[in-house]
Amino acid sequence: MNVPDDLLYTKTHEWVRLAGDVATVGVTDFAQDQLSDVTFIELPAVGDQVSAEEEVAVVESVKAASDVYAPMTGTICQVNHRLETTPDILNHDPYGEGWLFKIEISDSSEVEGFFDAAAYSETLPEVD
Repeated sequence: MNVPDDLLYTKTHEWVRLAGDVATVGVTDFAQDQLSDVTFIELPAVGDQVSAEEEVAVVESVKAASDVYAPMTGTICQVNHRLETTPDILNHDPYGEGWLFKIEISDSSEVEGFFDAAAYSETLPEVD
């Protein structure tokens, strides 16, 4: 499983890349692997006010639908519209072109509850 060292992770399998007061958010390689072939992604709207751990997006696949949670409180400032027409980007590049949305964060202390790459990797099941 790919778990980049430069990101932070949530218990619900979202990843976060911080750049000042903006957090780029996506779902982890583990999450997209569990979903399998992604067929549809419902994104939040720019300007939406979100709270940490609030359901803000949905990723649907041939196997299941899964909610995506806001890792931090703030305002959605950008969404990845490419995923609306090409959702399978998420399967091929979850940490790059497959990012979901960006949040202008209002409380940077919320990052204290996130996992680093090593701690997140320990939460994943063993893969044979």
